[in-house]
Amino acid sequence: MAVTVKIPVPLQRLTQGKEEVEGDPGTIISLINSLDQKYPGLGERISEDGKLRRFVNIYVNEEDVRFMKNEDTEVKDGDEVSIVPAIAGGAFLKLFCK
Repeated sequence: MAVTVKIPVPLQRLTQGKEEVEGDPGTIISLINSLDQKYPGLGERISEDGKLRRFVNIYVNEEDVRFMKNEDTEVKDGDEVSIVPAIAGGAFLKLFCK
């Protein structure tokens, strides 16, 4: 089994149109890094210098990682991770839609 990652519409062009992809257990940042290997460009839109971007919300099993351990939050087989871009102006749109 793997970790299921729900991809928001603006990033689906990087995942060949997939709404969900599978990733490896570990920490959120290691999951993002491994997904970036499979789907180049995905990682830079979610994280920078090993930290989650402030306008990207990540949930593990519907719990916000900001109230857990942020990018160091552990994910295990069977977990569901949701990437939810915050509603924002230019910076968000420029980064997510380039």
